[in-house]
Amino acid sequence: MINIRVQSEAFNSAAEGENLRSGNLDIGATVAFTGYVRSEENSLTSMTLEHYPGMTEKQLDKIAAQAEERWPLDGLTIIHRYGKLLPGDPIVLVIAASRHRAHAFSAASFVMDFLKSEAPFWKKEDGKDGTKWIAAKDSDLNALKHWD
Repeated sequence: MINIRVQSEAFNSAAEGENLRSGNLDIGATVAFTGYVRSEENSLTSMTLEHYPGMTEKQLDKIAAQAEERWPLDGLTIIHRYGKLLPGDPIVLVIAASRHRAHAFSAASFVMDFLKSEAPFWKKEDGKDGTKWIAAKDSDLNALKHWD
């Protein structure tokens, strides 16, 4: 089961994990990653994420399909938020489920690496020093090389 959502509303990580496992007693492991807005040592007041509906979901579907091709998954949840978020707010949730933990760990890590670099989201940070758009980091792009 693949569940992909792009939404402005907050999500409940524990409930999403239970939904993913529901009814599948062959799942041996789930690995969950939740990303949060950092305060950047209290210099960030908010972050706004923008995306193109339809285009974003299509790219998330592609990333999920690549993960399914590489590992035997019994489920995958990807939830990414958009809109104005405050420090401490959850931004992204990835939960990978498999019969074996190694597959779940690898798939979750793979999905996050590709979300950071290839998902079409644009981030604007508002803080004490003004407003700025955030570009992709070299470290995020370099993380993709690990998967070649």
